[in-house]
Amino acid sequence: MKKKKRFLALALVMAGVLLGGCTAGNLMQVTFWLTGPQGAEQVQAARTVVISDASAVAATAASTEDMVTIPRKEYERLLQFSEAMEILNVANQYFYQEPDQQKMLDTANRGLLAGLGDPYSFYYSPEEFAEMKAEDEGRYEGIGVLISSNAKTQICKVSRVFKNTPAEEAGVQRGDILYKVGEDYYITADNLNEAVRKYIRGEPGTTVTLTFLRDGEEMVLTIPRRAIEVNQIEATMLDKRIGYIALYQFAGQCQKEFETALNSLLVQGMKGLIIDVRNNPGGWVMQARDIADLFLDKGELCYLVYRNGLESHSEYPTYDGGVKIPLVVLINEDSASSSEILSGALRDRAGATLVGVTSFGKGIIQAVWDVGNRGAGFQMTIAQYMTPSGYASSTHSRQI
Repeated sequence: MKKKKRFLALALVMAGVLLGGCTAGNLMQVTFWLTGPQGAEQVQAARTVVISDASAVAATAASTEDMVTIPRKEYERLLQFSEAMEILNVANQYFYQEPDQQKMLDTANRGLLAGLGDPYSFYYSPEEFAEMKAEDEGRYEGIGVLISSNAKTQICKVSRVFKNTPAEEAGVQRGDILYKVGEDYYITADNLNEAVRKYIRGEPGTTVTLTFLRDGEEMVLTIPRRAIEVNQIEATMLDKRIGYIALYQFAGQCQKEFETALNSLLVQGMKGLIIDVRNNPGGWVMQARDIADLFLDKGELCYLVYRNGLESHSEYPTYDGGVKIPLVVLINEDSASSSEILSGALRDRAGATLVGVTSFGKGIIQAVWDVGNRGAGFQMTIAQYMTPSGYASSTHSRQI
């Protein structure tokens, strides 16, 4: 380790000399080791990173393929990751087993977003990102429940049991708390995603043993897995004048399903509509906009407030031509995110009556990005949202 420190110190001194002597237009070379230094022979094999301004780029054209050119500011930004790179290099050399480098990098990515201190900002590995997209389409292999987790209490609760699924047949009910998988894997909001990926979902025909809490009593169920297809909408006429549409989640093609259901109810003579978003944990805001747009004239679904206080009133516009009928929206404490955005817009701009109890009160909105070239992704909170009249309004949910 002393030899390693000597060579590292030498590299830093050399880098400091080069940085100190660099002027505008001059070439600056800084040596990095791809693996930890073991001796002078590895110094010769080290990769060279060239930092220059635009006038020096041409001078590097004849350089070896191991040389790249980056702006000084980019180099200084990359220096922030030098500790992480050193840890990775040491692990590659000295860890007592062959390390899974990609797993280490994935964990580092998770840590970057965890450092924001926001439970709604997190990283998806390529496998998790693919699962999220499949889940959004309403097709996956599991038992057929929607689990909503609370980052404050760490409780994971069944918010919906899908019809004609193994969970319904086993007797799982809305409100049950998912407590444990197998003998000793206890479920919290923090490990819910891992539990779903590793232990709960699986091949159709296999089984999973889950422990639920109901009224303080443990309930152990061994439930088979099957292919699950999720419906996001249910609709009916309650009498000759009043229609009812239950909207379970803003996912899949829910906006098209909602419009189809609305038109069917109008044909049947509907004069007023009840929209039920109780236990709806939210989803894609654009789908909430499309559904609200069926009832609203030109205006906005909501507006966003960014960290600098800047307001954006153009992200989610609505247009002319809304259906003009009396609306009632049913909400409860588990109506969150896009459910609250839709409810607030219909109350503020279409005169809808909200019935129920105070909703979850998320008040923030996330964006989702692809990252890298392996199919990974992440989501991050980017703004607060406000209803059209200026009212501030999460559960994170998984289908299993």
